[in-house]
Amino acid sequence: MIITIANQKGGVGKTTTCINLSAAFAFLGYKTLLIDMDPQTNATLSYIDPEKIKYSTFDFLQSNEYELQDIIHKTNIINLSIIPSSISLAKLESKLIGEIDSHFRLKDKLDSIKYNYDFIIIDTPPTLGLITINSFVAATHLIIPIQASYFALEGTDDLLETFDRIRIRSNPDLALLGVLITLYDKRTIMARDSKKHIEKIFENKVFKTKISKSVRLEESPAYKESIFTFAPTSSGAFEYKNLSEEILKNV
Repeated sequence: MIITIANQKGGVGKTTTCINLSAAFAFLGYKTLLIDMDPQTNATLSYIDPEKIKYSTFDFLQSNEYELQDIIHKTNIINLSIIPSSISLAKLESKLIGEIDSHFRLKDKLDSIKYNYDFIIIDTPPTLGLITINSFVAATHLIIPIQASYFALEGTDDLLETFDRIRIRSNPDLALLGVLITLYDKRTIMARDSKKHIEKIFENKVFKTKISKSVRLEESPAYKESIFTFAPTSSGAFEYKNLSEEILKNV
C-alpha cells in the first residue's frame, strides 16, 4: 500500500502524521518506507542527520543516474527506512516542465521496489504543484489531514478537484483512504463545531481516530524520534497507534 498524505494548507499536521504513522506501522512489524517529497525536509530531519545525506529525492527524480536503493536510509526504528529530501527539491518543477513523463517520475521509480515494503508513506509539500501530483500518481491511497479550526476546509475543494483529475487521467486506482482530523482540542467549542462540519461533509470517510493537540508531538522531531520512543505513554502515541490499527482494519 502506498499512502500519500496531502493538504495544500500548511500547519495541519501533515508531516507529523507521516513521521508517526510510518513509525506506527514499523512498530507493528510492517516493513515501511517513508518518502520525503517536501523541500522543507522536516520528515527527513526527524530521522536523519543532514550531513549523512548524499543523495535525495531531487537526485533520483530528475536523473536516471541514481537508483532508489542508493538513496534509501535506514532509521533508528526497526522496519522503517526513509528516502530523504533536500532544499534542492524546490527546483524539481522547473526541471520537469515539458517532460512527457513529468507526472509519472515517482511512480516509475517506485515500481522497482514497491513490493519490498508493506507500506510506503509519502510526505508532500503544502502546494498542489508537480511534486504533489507525482505523489498522487504514485499512490494507491490518499489521506487528507484537516485541522479542527475555523478555516479547516479552506482550499479543500482544490485538493479534491486535483484528486478527481488524477483519478480520471493518470491514476484511476487512487482511493481516498480517509480524512484525518488533527490538532483537535475537544475542550473548545470551535474544535467541536469544526469536527461536526468536517464529518457532515466527508461522512464515513472521516477516521474515527482524532489527533489531539500535543506538545509532545511537536517536540519529538527535534530529538530525531517518533512519538513512540519520545513519549510512548502520551496521547499522541496512543492516537497514532489507533490510527494505524484503524487503517489496517479498513484495507
